[in-house]
Amino acid sequence: MKPGFYIIMAAQFFSSLADNALLIAAIALLQDSNSPAWMVPALKQSFVVSYVLLAPWVGAFADSMPKGRVMLITNAIKVVGCLFMLFTVHPLAAYAVVGFGAAAYSPAKYGILTELLPAKQLVAANGWIEGTTVASIVLGVLLGGALISTKVSAVLLGFDAPLIETGINTAPDAAIAVIAVIYVVAAIFNWYIPDTGVDHRQPSRNPIFLIREFSHCVMLLWRDRLGQVSLATTTLFWGAGATLQFIVLAWAQKALDFDLSQASIMQGVVAVGIAVGAILAARFVSLRQSVQVLPIGVAMGLVVITMVFARSVPVAAVLMILIGACAGFFVVPMNALLQHRGHVLMGAGHSIAVQNFNENLGILVMLGLYAYLTYTGASVNRAIVLFGLFMSAAMLLVLWRFMYNQSKSDALHLIAEEGDGRPH
Repeated sequence: MKPGFYIIMAAQFFSSLADNALLIAAIALLQDSNSPAWMVPALKQSFVVSYVLLAPWVGAFADSMPKGRVMLITNAIKVVGCLFMLFTVHPLAAYAVVGFGAAAYSPAKYGILTELLPAKQLVAANGWIEGTTVASIVLGVLLGGALISTKVSAVLLGFDAPLIETGINTAPDAAIAVIAVIYVVAAIFNWYIPDTGVDHRQPSRNPIFLIREFSHCVMLLWRDRLGQVSLATTTLFWGAGATLQFIVLAWAQKALDFDLSQASIMQGVVAVGIAVGAILAARFVSLRQSVQVLPIGVAMGLVVITMVFARSVPVAAVLMILIGACAGFFVVPMNALLQHRGHVLMGAGHSIAVQNFNENLGILVMLGLYAYLTYTGASVNRAIVLFGLFMSAAMLLVLWRFMYNQSKSDALHLIAEEGDGRPH
């Protein structure tokens, strides 16, 4: 790999690490101010709304200038959002600013790989970027939990800048200050990302044209007999995953008597399970076999329901790993199938934009439903049961749709011969 690739990877790691640590710090900030419970899942909604609203334009913006510069600008927006939170702007509004930067950052971090590296290295490069992102999510959640813990926050609050009144007096404030520094580290790596020398003229600056083109791509993928199945599955997965993130936090605090710092560790345990499931899927499931994992999604919803019976940490940890493993095992083949159909129908860039739009729309909808449940005072156990039943029912509908498509004509023949390999 070229040296520039490792700079990109480092920039992505630290930026994503800060995003996920900031979520935990923002939750702590809301809890310290006795905010309504529905605001906790609304945090994630405020973050991802930009991914949905800006989907037709962020790709064009990423192509309008050197992508290293795009990453630097958008990371600077994240820093501003983080500082807003530190200086008493409401966490929902401040985290929305961070999400705005993240939405524009995403296409640049993937697009620069095709400019920097030869085609034969793209699969390995994407694998490294995805692995780095997963690691940053796990470590970011754990870092956020550690920074707001009593011991670490006491050390952080013990630092005093001579002759300067920082206004940092609480554990969440101290955590946010550290996270702002992590964003700055990411920005330093962004600064040194090389210019690939690619011509960055846009095919069109007309916003109406961009919306029409994007809408055409969305409809194209949803009408495809395999594309609609894989897109529905990944959309459901990311919506369910984001919702489960908050359900696990609330459940661990109630069922296991954890504080927020300890509960965040359970999120990391789920991520470990996802990694295990992903590895197993990559090893044993070929692209032609990808639709055979759909029943695992049904099983995942049923396993989630068993959380209401867990009252000990070892049992809870096993359940978290099992839920994560189910998720990783069924989403990796579906994601590979979606990438394959997207590449065939419209090209990789447009396919990623459509996928991001639908998946983040799924997050908005499912978190909205969970926020409504908490607003109405529903118990954590009730939310878990409803979530698990919804997950299983939705996956059954996806499975039925595939079987219907297959009964009309052989949908699997749409997978090209090269699709016989293992999903990446």
